[in-house]
Amino acid sequence: MTQDHLTGADIIGQSLARAGASHAFGIPGGEVLALMQGLDVAGLRFVLVKHENSGGFMAEGLWHMTGALPVLVATLGPGVANAVNVVANAMQDRVPLIFLTGCVDAAEVETYTHQIFDHQALLRPVVKGSFRLATGAVGAGMAKAIALATTGQPGPVHVDVPIGVAEGLATKAPFPPIAPTRPGLPFAGALHSAKAALMAAHRPLAIAGVDAVNEGAGPPITQFCHDHGIPLITTYKGKGLMPEGDPLCLGGAGLSPKADRILMPLMAQSDCIVLLGYDPIEMRLGWRNPWTPAQTVIEIAPTPRNHGMHRADHMLIGDLAETLAALSHAPAAPRWPDGAPAMARAALHTAFAAPAHWGPHQVFETLRATLPADTIVTADSGAHRILASQMWACTAPRQMLQSSGLCTMACAVPLAAGAKMGRPRAPVLAFVGDAGLEMGAGELATLRAQNLPIVICVLVDDSLSLIEMKQRSAGRPPLGVDFGHGGTRTDFAALARAFGGHGVTVTDPTTLRDEALAALHRDNFTLIAAQIPRRAYDGAF
Repeated sequence: MTQDHLTGADIIGQSLARAGASHAFGIPGGEVLALMQGLDVAGLRFVLVKHENSGGFMAEGLWHMTGALPVLVATLGPGVANAVNVVANAMQDRVPLIFLTGCVDAAEVETYTHQIFDHQALLRPVVKGSFRLATGAVGAGMAKAIALATTGQPGPVHVDVPIGVAEGLATKAPFPPIAPTRPGLPFAGALHSAKAALMAAHRPLAIAGVDAVNEGAGPPITQFCHDHGIPLITTYKGKGLMPEGDPLCLGGAGLSPKADRILMPLMAQSDCIVLLGYDPIEMRLGWRNPWTPAQTVIEIAPTPRNHGMHRADHMLIGDLAETLAALSHAPAAPRWPDGAPAMARAALHTAFAAPAHWGPHQVFETLRATLPADTIVTADSGAHRILASQMWACTAPRQMLQSSGLCTMACAVPLAAGAKMGRPRAPVLAFVGDAGLEMGAGELATLRAQNLPIVICVLVDDSLSLIEMKQRSAGRPPLGVDFGHGGTRTDFAALARAFGGHGVTVTDPTTLRDEALAALHRDNFTLIAAQIPRRAYDGAF
């Protein structure tokens, strides 16, 4: 098709392809047929899913592996409403999701009400911006949407596409892409003051998070910490920014009270806290203002912070790699001479060591020892996620994917599917609870249809364990959290086979190891239902 005969849908497709999009995920509807054709002509592969929520997570998983701009497509009304959860997740987990929705033309809305509501009003609280494309400005609207999604802290942007705009001939060619801006170096005065404070520190401690991951700042952070004797804590999203076998790495934190009881006292000993792309949206209540007035806090971030979760004495808005290079210094004396970080690291290892009896600890320990070091792991929300995030060691960023800001269920399997699409030769493992898998079981059909040989490990204890633990700790009865009594337990192995995969139930580490090894050689998905005792997470994290 020549540039003189492009439709609005063609302009949308070309704009996304130029921005690095390779796939679009979603479910068709009559209002997005022209849009989908435009994406296809531009080279974006459309992946049919069973629920829009899952489609957004698959797009995110692919983005984590390849950097391809994530794209979700939904038809008007119920399609848009189905996707609100994953869009909110993209906002809180800093994912540059482009959410394309079909809508009827403005004139039609005046006399037609079926499935019609204000998409933009629904989505504005959970997106960085919402655009309604107009004839004559399709390219400009797409350029602005993509730039907004990818600049600063990434986040979702909604684009409402009227049918007439998608189907009609475009009056202008695609708009040149707007390059995302990078913050560069902070102001010289702020940088000088922060460097002086850091040079004077005897016990500095660094905390890194999702912004560091999105900036690809793992190597400069690791080098900086090594050069200056600074131990590193990460959020769960930040796992692997420093290889977790490194003596200076204290692993992930934020949701485990057991880990906090080790890390918080160490942090209290520090005289200088250095925040490296740290976003506290992942952290539990105990991480609000966790340092005292006597401690100096230096924060490096891509955008100004307005969350109110903590203070910073030296706020440096800048690129992490460039700013860390500018903060390089020669410490006046060895840092942490008493070896407190090493003792905390050893205490963490002891606290989360697997007991001799069968349970979730042994599941995670066995699979970590069995599967290759480059395995990509995803984790659904629940008790298993907190324990797995403490036990599963990562050697690089994005080796463990999860919903950390929103903490939503039913994300692990679609995240794993998207990751496998992006990195087909890497082993991919999804950890999910029994309730989480039941919530999104339809995507097992997507795994079959897309020929994605991932491994799914379901922790089966017939309970919403994390919520039941909270009920018990508050002295409340176990209401609405237990299921599977009286022989009504779901047969997850049979479910997997019904969807065309391999399914097996395990109750011991030897069988688990053998099944995991066999799964690596299958050309379809494997579901391992690991039956664990009820209340197996008591005291675990």
